[in-house]
Amino acid sequence: MKFTDGYWKARRGVTPLYAVEVDDVRVDEAAGTMTVFAPTTRIRHRGDTLNRPMLTVDLSAPAPGVVKVRITHHAGAAERGPRFPVAAREGYAPILKLDDAEGVLDADGLTVRVRRTGPWRIEFEQDGRPLTSSLPKSVGYLTSDGTGPLPAGSWVHEQLTLDPGESVYGLGERFGAFVKNGQEVDVWNEDGGTSSEQAYKNVPFYLSSKGYGVFVAHTEKVSFEVGSEVNTRTQFSVAGQSLEYYVIAGPTPKDVLRRYTALTGRPARVPAWSFGLWLSTSFTTSYDEATVTSFIDGMREREIPLSVFHFDCFWMREYQWCDFEWDPRVFPDPVGMLARLHERGLKVCVWINPYIGQRSPLFAEGAAKGYLLQTAAGGVWQWDQWQAGMGLVDFTNPEATAWYVSKLERLIDQGVDTFKTDFGERIPVDDVVWHDGSDPQRMHNYYTQLYNEAVFGLLERRRGTGDAVLFARSATAGGQRLPVHWGGDNDSTYASMAETLRGGLSLALSGFGYWSHDIGGFEGTPDAGVFKRWLPFGLLSSHSRLHGNTSYRVPWAFDDEAVDVARRFTRLKLSLMPYLARLAEEAHTDGTPMLRPMVLEFPDDRGAHPVDTQFMLGDALLVAPVFGAAGDVEVYVPEGTWTSLLDGSTVTGPRWVRETHGYGSLPLYVRPGTVLPVGARDDAPEYAWADGVTLHAFELPDGFDQSVTVPGGTGAPATFRVRRTGDRVTACTDDAAGAWGLRAGAWFVRSEGPGELGIGLTADDDAGADDAAAGSADAVEVSTGAATGSAAAAASTDAEEATR
Repeated sequence: MKFTDGYWKARRGVTPLYAVEVDDVRVDEAAGTMTVFAPTTRIRHRGDTLNRPMLTVDLSAPAPGVVKVRITHHAGAAERGPRFPVAAREGYAPILKLDDAEGVLDADGLTVRVRRTGPWRIEFEQDGRPLTSSLPKSVGYLTSDGTGPLPAGSWVHEQLTLDPGESVYGLGERFGAFVKNGQEVDVWNEDGGTSSEQAYKNVPFYLSSKGYGVFVAHTEKVSFEVGSEVNTRTQFSVAGQSLEYYVIAGPTPKDVLRRYTALTGRPARVPAWSFGLWLSTSFTTSYDEATVTSFIDGMREREIPLSVFHFDCFWMREYQWCDFEWDPRVFPDPVGMLARLHERGLKVCVWINPYIGQRSPLFAEGAAKGYLLQTAAGGVWQWDQWQAGMGLVDFTNPEATAWYVSKLERLIDQGVDTFKTDFGERIPVDDVVWHDGSDPQRMHNYYTQLYNEAVFGLLERRRGTGDAVLFARSATAGGQRLPVHWGGDNDSTYASMAETLRGGLSLALSGFGYWSHDIGGFEGTPDAGVFKRWLPFGLLSSHSRLHGNTSYRVPWAFDDEAVDVARRFTRLKLSLMPYLARLAEEAHTDGTPMLRPMVLEFPDDRGAHPVDTQFMLGDALLVAPVFGAAGDVEVYVPEGTWTSLLDGSTVTGPRWVRETHGYGSLPLYVRPGTVLPVGARDDAPEYAWADGVTLHAFELPDGFDQSVTVPGGTGAPATFRVRRTGDRVTACTDDAAGAWGLRAGAWFVRSEGPGELGIGLTADDDAGADDAAAGSADAVEVSTGAATGSAAAAASTDAEEATR
């Protein structure tokens, strides 16, 4: 929301009051707070203190490296919830200092300096390094009389400085430009697809390339002007009398996300089976059990491993969403059908939403018991969009939540394993009354959190911690605790494929650890080329689902090559489970997302900062989807020699590389200095990941010494120490329970159980294998099907454009 007309004037009807200077600073050592009193005019004598508004700025620190700022005009204003829960570190207090020149709050290196003399100035720095500042006209209280472009009302805003070259990211799953500089962003959940400024997952948190983040702790609409009201500042504003935000220190983007997710919650662990391929009925297609069975048989016949089958909306009868009853016309024996699917080794997901159509038998029951959102007049709020006469479950009412969950529990008893928690964005704000008295403006964005918490909590209670997973569309700050989320209703085009990735990149820098999207696009039917290009992108995302609107997404509906591509990349993903499981654990313990924008992994490489057409899958794999029928792609390669996981060729950065790929390929490069564990199986995500694992060594530098822990899966974990000394690469383990191997270049050695393996490298990257210390290793030459080592490097670097 913009309040100014250019730099000098306020917009018509707007009256601004700014913090001009500091009148007083008061410190409460016991509470760990510093309070700053800021007049809105320059005080020259006592008379100037009369009939003048004052703004109060409270500073505190809930945790090391985090500073909370609260700006208040009138402190007596009523504030109804909901509010974001923030986890403060118990017993933590910052260091406070006060002298004639400044007040200082230090939160373990994140320091706030309040200048006591001269114009208004608050500076944030980390370990002496300036991060951002609040300057004159930054802290403001603004009113509008409604005669201009703004409605009548009042707002509080802050403006924090932006340095030259500084980029801003995040603010939820946004499908426009990845770098948010120059954009106006309203944090307000909407069901608007992926082709506009609207978003399903709005998060009032941004991350700066300078190594800090800002979380605006308001569940209602927050309006951001990122260098768009004042070019050198990020502005954020909320309606009312107060504004609360947190400045979060780095120094790296990963550090910022670690601290931010410590405040708002880390992603839960998800079950291993969820990383396998999900197949859907699609939305408005015609299907019954015979259709479903034919799809599953078709996947098995074509050797495409399948983990989850999803039933979309029409598992229930039309007009009755939701009644949570299988449509008996097409699914006369749901319990038997679910049992048959389980016998095939599949998990089952069904679609739900938090709305109750008037024709559903549950509508009358919910209305009679007060379980549906009410109007101010005491009736049920209803409208005809989506489902005729639908109402909303009021999750602020504990009894309503228990009632809703009881309907889902019955489905779990039948054999359902998980739920696609769709919708939750179109939440009304006018003429509605929530059971607990919540502010409708604040409930609009927060409703999805209550909805998904209810469903996820049920799954954790029934399935156990670590075995619960959703497939959710809407979210707000804290929604990352309730995985997984998918990107919503995209189009079946290359352009929408690219905007989908931009949404995932922005969501990753908003604290979300896992992410998925509809392979091939949702709206319309993709041509075979779009579908085949989307398959590698989708299958190299954390979670992978084939889903559409009016047409099926089984690969053979497109062509035989689509089957081959689906098979290749599904099996590749499953073989990477020893690696993916480690990334998933990092998401849970540290808040580091599995899908990582280049700036997250390479914050010191300015060339990586704006890149929004590729990503890192974890710390080791660079993935560049192909967004065109001809197969042409540009990929940014950071410093070092990177090796294609698909054909062994190499490219050296830092530079942009142009390549051309067939449908069965894409740039998929392994970072130099990586030991990549690859599993022995590629037919399912759940197996003993360490049993038969191969450690692939890529461009290890002399002196390399690193421990690689392979999670257990259905077996025991194992830890390996991998070293390079001169021309020799070795790996050893004390706890491997089964077979394992080491690969470097074109050579492979293997062992059983504890012991050591070694490979001797020559100058031209040929390898001579040494026997293992345990005496049980054999040297095996591996055919990669393409040039490896220095020969491939020469072929790739002699020309800017390579053809796969």
